Amino acid sequence: MEEPSTLLTVGGLGIIAVTVGLLMWNKVSPVVAMVVTPVVGALLLGFGLTEITEFFDSGVAQVMDVVVMFIFAILFFGILTDAGLFDPVVRALILATRGKVVLVTVGTALIGVVAHIDGAGATTFLLTVPALLPLYQALHMSRYLLLLLLAISAGIVNMIPWGGPLGRAASVQGIDPVELYRPLIPLQLVGIVLIVIVAVLLGVRETKRIDKRVAAGQIEMQEEVDVHSIADDFSRRQQEERADIVEKMNSARWVYWANVALALGVIGIMLADLLPPQFAFMLGVALALPLNFRGSNLQMQRIRAHAPNALMMGAVILAAAVFLGVLNESEMLESVALSTLAVLPEGLGPNLHLAMGALGVPMDLLTSTDAYYFSVLPLVDATAGQFGTSSLEIAHGMLIGNIIGTFVSPFSPALWLALGLSGANLGEHLRYSFFIIWGFSILMLLAALGLGILSIH
Repeated sequence: MEEPSTLLTVGGLGIIAVTVGLLMWNKVSPVVAMVVTPVVGALLLGFGLTEITEFFDSGVAQVMDVVVMFIFAILFFGILTDAGLFDPVVRALILATRGKVVLVTVGTALIGVVAHIDGAGATTFLLTVPALLPLYQALHMSRYLLLLLLAISAGIVNMIPWGGPLGRAASVQGIDPVELYRPLIPLQLVGIVLIVIVAVLLGVRETKRIDKRVAAGQIEMQEEVDVHSIADDFSRRQQEERADIVEKMNSARWVYWANVALALGVIGIMLADLLPPQFAFMLGVALALPLNFRGSNLQMQRIRAHAPNALMMGAVILAAAVFLGVLNESEMLESVALSTLAVLPEGLGPNLHLAMGALGVPMDLLTSTDAYYFSVLPLVDATAGQFGTSSLEIAHGMLIGNIIGTFVSPFSPALWLALGLSGANLGEHLRYSFFIIWGFSILMLLAALGLGILSIH
């Protein structure tokens, strides 16, 4: 085995440590941390500007397809959300609960699955929390149960190619996002079944808690909860939020079903590998705009409305290209990995991704999503890869173990939005949800082992 360079090992660890620290402590934006730190580190190690430029070119070539996919996927689903694609489904699920606690928990889980199809946590919570919180309050159900169920459901769906974690993992590993995602589809289906089972169990537990409070005279239950009124309030609120564009939209009934067909068509074409994902979403945007909005001015207005989210993710991944390019092409990452092998317990090396995946949810409390995928994943990949473990399996192990914990992490901006919308606080959310979410992530890892997505070496 090749001997690691002490200088490169120390330099690589220093760059990783400083970058993770800056991201964890929110001292600077991810763009600053992942551009400035590796460039300064490379200069201090004696690399010239010409070499650093080559590192950058290599990193950008690795992530460019993912950047384009993200930009157009966010625009595509933003346009379909403007058009109210998911509203009838959410309304129908609210009505289906009939004000029964167990049905409400199951409905919440399913609403979370539907709402997160666009991959945006903020949109998910804006759509679901105001719609469901009145129902929870009417039934004296815990708002933390609402957050728990939405967090797990969104985590399951977040494995989609246009979701942030998978996109980051794909860019780090240099794997096509659809190739990385395709084996996860059966796991997502298992995850949806598991969350429904968990929702039933939690609903039964919540029913018992409510019954105890009623028996103790602490609360009085309403004879009947008016779910139609709650559903009507949801529909009215969605109309009000889109009031500035609803009169300018193509609102014919056939347009809604055309949007459904377009969404299914774009996703189907992408998964069937008929078109690259970035081209599929670009084509989807080009068709969705004239389908829903009349005139170029309004179409460009909707692009501008969703551009900040699209460009933010694109900028982060392009900045990560500098970080990854410097660490990979300078051989710092390989040197760090070889040094790590010398101190790992025998037998852990080829399964390091499984061990790290099992700790994925606790690590969400210690690292940001960017730090986990852009700093920890490359190191695990370089280390476990020395034993012949494939980059695809390493990415799957790290992703599956971590992704369920996305919305229990204080580093998730969407979580703070959810806490604000529900009037909850982070400490109580962690006490209520953390161990259930961690346990669910372990179940998903075991399911992945059973499905053959992961294996013990």
